[in-house]
Amino acid sequence: MITILMGGVGVVATLVNMVAFPDAFVARSVPLIATPIAVWLAVWPRLMWRMVVLEPRRRAPDGAKRVIIVGAGDSGRELVRSMLRDDRTWAPQAFVEDNPSRKHFRYLGVPVAGRVRDLLEVAHRYEATTAIIALRSLDAAGMRAIYDLAVEGGLDVKVLPSISEMIDGGITVRDVRDVEPEDLLGRRPIDTDVDAIASYLTGKRVLVTGAGGSIGSEIARQVKEYSPASLVVLDRDESALHALLLSMYGRADLESPSVVLADIRDGARLKDVFEHHRPEVVFHAAALKHVNVLEQHPLEAFKTNVLGTGNVLEAASAVGVERFVNISTDKAAAPQNVLGYTKRLAEGLTAAHTRDYGGTYLSVRFGNVLGTRGSVLTTFAAQIAAGGPVTVTHPEVTRFFMTVNEAVQLVIQAAAIGRDGEALVLDMGEPVRIIEVARRMIEHSGKDLEIEITGLKPGEKLHEILLTEGEVDSRPRHPLVSHVTVGTVEPSELAGLESLPERELTFELARACEKMSPNRRIGERSS
Repeated sequence: MITILMGGVGVVATLVNMVAFPDAFVARSVPLIATPIAVWLAVWPRLMWRMVVLEPRRRAPDGAKRVIIVGAGDSGRELVRSMLRDDRTWAPQAFVEDNPSRKHFRYLGVPVAGRVRDLLEVAHRYEATTAIIALRSLDAAGMRAIYDLAVEGGLDVKVLPSISEMIDGGITVRDVRDVEPEDLLGRRPIDTDVDAIASYLTGKRVLVTGAGGSIGSEIARQVKEYSPASLVVLDRDESALHALLLSMYGRADLESPSVVLADIRDGARLKDVFEHHRPEVVFHAAALKHVNVLEQHPLEAFKTNVLGTGNVLEAASAVGVERFVNISTDKAAAPQNVLGYTKRLAEGLTAAHTRDYGGTYLSVRFGNVLGTRGSVLTTFAAQIAAGGPVTVTHPEVTRFFMTVNEAVQLVIQAAAIGRDGEALVLDMGEPVRIIEVARRMIEHSGKDLEIEITGLKPGEKLHEILLTEGEVDSRPRHPLVSHVTVGTVEPSELAGLESLPERELTFELARACEKMSPNRRIGERSS
């Protein structure tokens, strides 16, 4: 099109010249003859470029995989450029794209050959064996639809990471990876307000408790990207700290003063740490979290999740922390197990702390996080590797899911917009049936395995919820973050509980949670 316009410009210029200078003799046949000549002279170099340079590059070299790219946007184009320039093990043949404005689009010789629904027909036409999904903001439902379509047609399916998963934002063929269960369950676009995040993290002293855990380590990695003045990582597990440092810096400098080995149950130790580092922003992710284990050991849950949280709160307030974020769970909504009781009480302690101290103290609540240690995906993967069976507690049991990356992005975002005493509840989308997760993972493995129904265990709910009755779903600042008022609890109300027999302790934890009405405002005490 551009070449034709260039030829046309030449002809128009000739006509203008004939009108402006009538005395200069130019035969009237000149524009008619000049037009095809000008167009031809403009077109043939581009045709030669495509025939001699682009077309051979697009053809599959010996042993190269012929590829259809799903998505002709920036990501798809960057991927094609990388394949043609850096790597000859992939040979891009065509795009499939639903954007009507790209219907006749061609990039480096690679055409848009149809819509996404035409993937199998396009792959057959170009004799392609692989489909690479390059739609960076695709949600889980869209990912499942494309994946199922491709697998049905016998295509090998690959995917580009989402924008949030990329370290430097650039795309190369090395970023292409296999589709993981997380992509089929939790992939969704997130609109993060980077400016709001940067304003409260950049140049600040930040401390993360439980930094060796799945959530804490991802918080540390993401906070590092916002250039804090210092980042202190605290955990009681030295091996977990070692692994975290390797993932963040490529080396494990455990002698660094920013690496703290400490247990949040030790209040005196925490006060020394906080006094030395004087953090301005604290992310409290240290916790015990496995439902079934904590049902058997409620005292351990109480010591860490409740008393430990109280210790971190006291240490933070003593040094004037500006913003304190307690990481909670959907189990704290209408709790029915020890984990839920202890995490709801931790929310109450955090909310109560806003009365007597400056700064903002809030909690962030979300559900199951894919990819964390002990998650259902980890369990299913181990069972599949062992040859099955894959165990599911109940055929109708559902859970909310997010990827760890997405959950932490929203945690950090929520911390920028949260107010004193609130629990910010992250929107997890629609709950997912666990049996469907098991079926998809078995299908993904290519094995023929049985699913065994074991029955719900003590403390397990059939369906999780995100809000307790009486908590209002208000989203004034972000479409994926609800702001709810949390009932408070005073440390004095929990005094002496650790000395109770464990069965009685569980009963008292439940009673304490019942007193935490959402309508109980900061400063009010339960009767």
